[in-house]
Amino acid sequence: MRHIVGIADMQISRDPDDLLVTYALGSCLGIAIYDPTSHVGGLLHVMLPLSTIDPAKAKENPCMFVDTGVPILFHKCYEAGANRDKLLIKVAGGANVSGSVEDRFEIGKRNFLVLRKLLWRNGLLLQGHDVGGHHS
Repeated sequence: MRHIVGIADMQISRDPDDLLVTYALGSCLGIAIYDPTSHVGGLLHVMLPLSTIDPAKAKENPCMFVDTGVPILFHKCYEAGANRDKLLIKVAGGANVSGSVEDRFEIGKRNFLVLRKLLWRNGLLLQGHDVGGHHS
């Protein structure tokens, strides 16, 4: 089954036939994790790096922010049976879209930086990434 992951949204699946998809990342990040042994995977589409800019929004929708959404993604995958030592982690997005206001704030670059710090602090490595650039 095909599951569309919207902006500031997340999906987890245990079905190896499921397809988790997100669109139009722009400066957002699409963070995918998958355990090939348990067939548990998840996809998170985050918008902003740090929840400290709007704690009320973060409480309402933690998937909006890298620092609050990523821990939830991993926790839910672990609950579904994923093994931390088997996880494949990949990320896409983080563009600096030309001509947009967000370029000044380097949202895409900051999103990726916060993600890398979170993974590093937890002893996790990215297996692949396609981030940056100027296209959505």
